[in-house]
Amino acid sequence: MDRQRTERIRPVAGRSRQARWIFVAATVLYLAVGAWLGAGHGFLMGDALSRVAATQATLFSRDPHLSAIGFVFTPLTSLAQLPMVALAHWFPAITTWSLSGALMSALFMGGAVAMVFGIGTDRGAPLWLSGGVAAVFALNPMVVFYGGNGMSEAPFLFCLCLALRRLIRWVRTDDANDLTVCGIALGLAYLTRYDALAPAAAAAVIVAVLTYRRSRGESHRWHCVIMDFVLIVLPVAAAFLVWAATSWLITGQAFQQFSSQYGNSSILQQSGATGTTDVTAALEYSTAATLILGPALPLLVPIVGALAIRRRDGQVVVPILLCGAVLAFQAFSYLSGSTFAFLRFYVAAIPLAAVLVLQVAPVRGFPPSRRPGRHAEVAPPDPVRTTGKHRASAPLGGRAVGMALALALLAASVPLTALGMSSQAISVQEYSLGAVVFPDPDDASDRSADQRRIAATFSTERRLANYLDALALPRGAVLMDTVYGFAVVVASHRPDQFVVPSDRDFVRMLNRPAERGVKYILAVPNTGRGTSDAVNRRYPTMYENGSGIATLAVEAPNDGAGQPRWRLYRVLGAG
Repeated sequence: MDRQRTERIRPVAGRSRQARWIFVAATVLYLAVGAWLGAGHGFLMGDALSRVAATQATLFSRDPHLSAIGFVFTPLTSLAQLPMVALAHWFPAITTWSLSGALMSALFMGGAVAMVFGIGTDRGAPLWLSGGVAAVFALNPMVVFYGGNGMSEAPFLFCLCLALRRLIRWVRTDDANDLTVCGIALGLAYLTRYDALAPAAAAAVIVAVLTYRRSRGESHRWHCVIMDFVLIVLPVAAAFLVWAATSWLITGQAFQQFSSQYGNSSILQQSGATGTTDVTAALEYSTAATLILGPALPLLVPIVGALAIRRRDGQVVVPILLCGAVLAFQAFSYLSGSTFAFLRFYVAAIPLAAVLVLQVAPVRGFPPSRRPGRHAEVAPPDPVRTTGKHRASAPLGGRAVGMALALALLAASVPLTALGMSSQAISVQEYSLGAVVFPDPDDASDRSADQRRIAATFSTERRLANYLDALALPRGAVLMDTVYGFAVVVASHRPDQFVVPSDRDFVRMLNRPAERGVKYILAVPNTGRGTSDAVNRRYPTMYENGSGIATLAVEAPNDGAGQPRWRLYRVLGAG
């Protein structure tokens, strides 16, 4: 191999040690925050808690089996918790306080921070810029919150950032390994959230167009396009088909998120919020959410775009199209009435801004590559290299100032994001954090009362679980649906005492509870989301009068926001 070829494929010096320390530090921070919010203050997110319940059901329920993990949500978030939940027999807090979810999200979000740092090192950006951007990204209040609360945002951001890093690298290396890893990352992203199909489609377009342009004049041009296209699409298609086929074989429904009574579409209908028909209002909310999470984007996009045109740097297309596809998908979903107005759905704006700041730096060296392809770029000359008396101090100084200003712009967006998270109108799930982070017992305003009520969500379910545990009931003694009841199951130290819909004999137990050993039925009002509750569907008047098969034993008013007033009925004829 000649000298020029050797110089071209020589990778820039890696910063793997710094990346490992960044990952460890970020993970510890997020785990500490998650434990402080969950176990310390009882601040738990419903979706995160339901995933812990699904994972627990596969191991410790009355009828443990893998399909108990459920098919409404994609499975990666729950599957990743299996090793941790397996230890709950010895450390109950892993499930009762959702610590498995906190550890899962902390590990994934720590990985996302490391990926952001890696994008900078691949580009050859100065250490102070790569580290600074990674630090600002890591300390963004949305990243910190969702890095510790067990939600799906952390694994989704990790997969998205991994895909961004590898696709950006592939643009320069033409390495099939980078393209393969990018496809796998997008496939895993789909197993985390359905909206990963949008960046997967964007990545497929980028790869097809770039390979077509690179292969100009080659006899096997379309073969090259098809091969690269398959590498990026196949993992996503496999994840899509396998998950849909598995769901159909087990439940009879391929896409329960859209067809099941427990999916988002049904929840919207049950709650009376069938989606907005006002295009202007929907676009205003989506734009506001994007700008809250990425306030610097209106400046960064044109600046980095202009620099990319001047430098002929096509890498900038990758983050704009992949992250932009996620944001566009969420805006369309909200407009069509198939999802909620949640700020977290627009979280892709945060890595987009971070990566754009890194792309203000000029390209230096050549990224690590196991096997550069035929169309790999020749490494550009080092812009900071000087010879003799001809020093490049002025250009270097200008570049450094520009990078510093971009980093300062990104850092200045953090308090704006924190301010946006305190808005009740925009951040319906996050604004109640103020009652935990900045408690004020003397504040008697309606806003403060609402914050405290949201922060106390699932506290009543915890007390109800403790009450049932104290009765020392046998296995399968309490029948209920998990529409609301998942929080009771997770908080209990005896999950096998419950009969829940994931049990394969649930319908038989529901139809003849007294004959099959059920002693209690836990009921919720037959209104709103309660109309989808299996108990209410089988016994429509259970909550009001016990439907002639049970008598009221306990009624529990709820302290939490959006949670039902529970009634525990004792089954007539139960032993």
